[in-house]
Amino acid sequence: MISTLGLSAVSEAALTTLLRAIYRKELRCPLSLSELTRFGLQYCASDLMAALRDLDERAAIVVLVCVIAERKATAQRIEQAALDASRPPMPD
Repeated sequence: MISTLGLSAVSEAALTTLLRAIYRKELRCPLSLSELTRFGLQYCASDLMAALRDLDERAAIVVLVCVIAERKATAQRIEQAALDASRPPMPD
């Protein structure tokens, strides 16, 4: 069954592995199951293929960079919010 969650179910590590392989031209686009398996990404291949199957190298890189950047920005916002919540309020 293909996920309708896009790439949200794919770990950041897997996305980074894929991005690195495409950028280094070790993995060809458009993606195929055999190429993903070669890099140990068969466990998330259905999600990757659903989102990136027909993309060329440049488009796949753009999508992966955007997804990874958004995840990092979200993690930083969450971390900052936790730090802000743990600080005592400033006196007036």
